[in-house]
Amino acid sequence: MRKASLKSGSLLHGRRAMLQGTALCLVSAALLRFSSAGVSQAAEQSAPADYAYQPVFFSHEEWLTVSSFVDRLIPADAEGPGALDSHVPEFIDRQMNLPYGHGSEWYLRPPYVKTSSALGYQFLFTPRDIYKQGLSALNNATKQRYRRPFHQLDADQRDSVIALMEKGNITLSPVPAKLLFSQILKNCKEGYFSDPIHGGNYKMGAWKMIGYPGARADFMDWVDRYGERYPLPPVSVGGYVTQGGV
Repeated sequence: MRKASLKSGSLLHGRRAMLQGTALCLVSAALLRFSSAGVSQAAEQSAPADYAYQPVFFSHEEWLTVSSFVDRLIPADAEGPGALDSHVPEFIDRQMNLPYGHGSEWYLRPPYVKTSSALGYQFLFTPRDIYKQGLSALNNATKQRYRRPFHQLDADQRDSVIALMEKGNITLSPVPAKLLFSQILKNCKEGYFSDPIHGGNYKMGAWKMIGYPGARADFMDWVDRYGERYPLPPVSVGGYVTQGGV
């Protein structure tokens, strides 16, 4: 994106266009619910030098693929931090080891009857399945098309592949491209706006960008002051004003 990295007209027309409609509902849900030569230059340079998180669920190549994918969904720019700055891949990795990743709240039991997607999720894949099988299929597809795995593509090539996935115009198997795209996009936005206690939203950078007060006990005196920026820094569920200690 670099303002709008995906060329597809249906997804994003800039950072704020994507984030504005989802920010408050995502942060509220987050409060309640719960490197390699191959990686791109952006993925290598965006993480702090002392960032030492090691993925538990993702393999090394899966980690690089997820990191290079979310880097294109929310890249760093003048408006605020990117997905890598915000440790979104860490958030996703942690989620995959929680009941959510195992699809514990999804109905995945028989009998299996083919029906309309209008009735809800119609696949048997858990989030863990979507990532494990989908990322492998994605890398196989880009190796056929570009002779390189996804994380070794340049930014424009990754944007092109992501746009094709959004529209379902690239074939992945067994996880459909649109399903993998929507899963990563959903988790990327959740991690970007989550409480830092869950691993994402490093130093509450996304909250600061939109002026969200976080888990402050009381800010009722500001609810009617429309258009005014809240003057105090956000606070995480753990009571921290900065990431240190989270």
